[in-house]
Amino acid sequence: IGGDGQVKGRSVRFCNNDAGLRNLFRDLVREIFDIDSKEHKMPTVEVIITESPVIKKLLDYFGFPEYKKSRNITLPKGLLAASAKTLAKYLACYFVCDGSFFAEEGEIEIATSSGNMARDIGYLLLKLGIAASFRKRSTGGFKSFRIFIRGRAEIEKFYRECCLPGTVKFAKMKAYLESGKQPYNSWDVVPMSKDFVNGIYDFSGKPYAKWKKAGIEIHNYIAGENMGVGMFRKLAEVSGRKELRHYAFNHLSSVFIDEITRAEIIKNSSGRVYDIEVEDAHNFIGGEAPAFYSNTVVLHQLAKWSDADIVVYVGCGERGNEMTDVLTEFPELLDPKSGRPLLERTVLIANTSNMPVAAREASIYTGITIAEYFRNQGMDVAVMADSTSRWAEALREMSGRLEEMPGEEGYPAYLTSRIAGFYERSGIVEVGTPPRRGSVSVVGAVSPPGGDLSDPVVQATLRMVKVFWSLESALAYQRHFPAINWLNSYSLYVDDISDFYEKNNMKEFPAMRKKALNILQEESSLQEIVRLVGVESISDEDRLTLETAKIIREDFLHQHAFDEKDAYTAVSKQFRMLEIIMMYHERAEKAVKKGVPIKKIMDIPCKEKLARMKLMDEAELSGVEKILKEDFA
Repeated sequence: IGGDGQVKGRSVRFCNNDAGLRNLFRDLVREIFDIDSKEHKMPTVEVIITESPVIKKLLDYFGFPEYKKSRNITLPKGLLAASAKTLAKYLACYFVCDGSFFAEEGEIEIATSSGNMARDIGYLLLKLGIAASFRKRSTGGFKSFRIFIRGRAEIEKFYRECCLPGTVKFAKMKAYLESGKQPYNSWDVVPMSKDFVNGIYDFSGKPYAKWKKAGIEIHNYIAGENMGVGMFRKLAEVSGRKELRHYAFNHLSSVFIDEITRAEIIKNSSGRVYDIEVEDAHNFIGGEAPAFYSNTVVLHQLAKWSDADIVVYVGCGERGNEMTDVLTEFPELLDPKSGRPLLERTVLIANTSNMPVAAREASIYTGITIAEYFRNQGMDVAVMADSTSRWAEALREMSGRLEEMPGEEGYPAYLTSRIAGFYERSGIVEVGTPPRRGSVSVVGAVSPPGGDLSDPVVQATLRMVKVFWSLESALAYQRHFPAINWLNSYSLYVDDISDFYEKNNMKEFPAMRKKALNILQEESSLQEIVRLVGVESISDEDRLTLETAKIIREDFLHQHAFDEKDAYTAVSKQFRMLEIIMMYHERAEKAVKKGVPIKKIMDIPCKEKLARMKLMDEAELSGVEKILKEDFA
């Protein structure tokens, strides 16, 4: 009922075209309540109708909504206190109604229009020990939520806990698990340092041949390649270390691994407290589901990797704890060029939201003035302003106190000119004798209320700047970082750097970039169709587009800020990666036109190598290209 049911008056209706599910519903009603149901055929769906005020009152008691069910549905009252077996069966029933299983991608998807239901399903999965990601989307004022379970191990857990025999979706899942197919994914990664793996290898005293025979390319992992849970368990078995086996087969069955980036021991009267920080976050988790989403992380990475002599970071109107994080984390960041602390070439201007409004307005101007001072000395300066929205709010507040004529949404009429005046102070300048050539590059974070891009500050900023990165919480819910929407973001500098590409033997880069964006745009259009008719119903050409788009998203655009190789990628390596991905698409396209089944193309061995390109050195990419050519020969 929670998935495909509705209540109208005293009648309870179950709407589903699967005859097996309708029969199951009818049998349960007869067995529990001793009531017969009648079947009714609607234009698009078959309906089982049960007339019973008793069932209606029971559903009311459990909190089942009579109106706008799809948006207001939640778990039945008291269900979370039930046994794990009961939770699993409820989840299974909801999945067969509002879920899908995609064998090619190795992915389970559960959809709902209720934010509360998405959260509650997250709790159910957590109780069952199944890792999941969440996606939130707004279309025409309506919100939709999707829960994804990826990776063979997690799908196997879901099947084991929730299987409903005789249903089509679980039958497909069973066939997938029995096939032994295991697409590469980063969901079950066990992060370990190279030294730790090397220590396991040395301690074991076993020759390379024994590791190889067990299916473990130990030298790859010593070089820094990440391994999944399955491979880690093999490693624990071969190593012969009892404590490692205990961890692999006991602990990893109950936890989802995040890399610990910092651990501090705090001694107090009670003993020791371990303050631990994990990747992509400080030491807390917020939001409706485990997800991290912050423009501050993007600014930190730009500050660390930008090709600048001086970095000026302006914290304008940010929360006090965010500025505390900046002040504590920046001294620990190392400049990748010099190896010295990043703070040695950084100017920090802290202005929290509880400081005077006038100071908030002045902080932005102070930052850009300091940047101009270093620029006039012949240095390249990067200014990080976080956030210009708070600065604009300070302008609005001061304008109101001065009783000036308000503009749109209460902002002063001169908002656009002030924003323009700030951004136009960037650029290259040559001054003095002998001439000193310096530059100022400005990166401003805009934080509109509710992510509304029609906000006056956003619109005024877009009219001034040539590059826009649209951060999106939906991507962060999927653990896709940086959470930059590739369809809404743009750069108007593409033509300006075409000479650079020509000089560095990368003249095809702009054309490949355009083609990749077209593929991502096509994917966005196809997703709506796939949701309606399913991926099996579209043409092989369209399925190839979806597959290539997935490779571009997950293996090219996705980056790990804390991975030694993936945190920063040189332009030349980006070019080679995109070149190989486009080569895969072109050759796969030709194969599809020749009649090769899309399933065969999606199973070729080189796909795993494509997924690992971002973790390889640039010199190793030629090997990936060679394997790709052999697979399509």
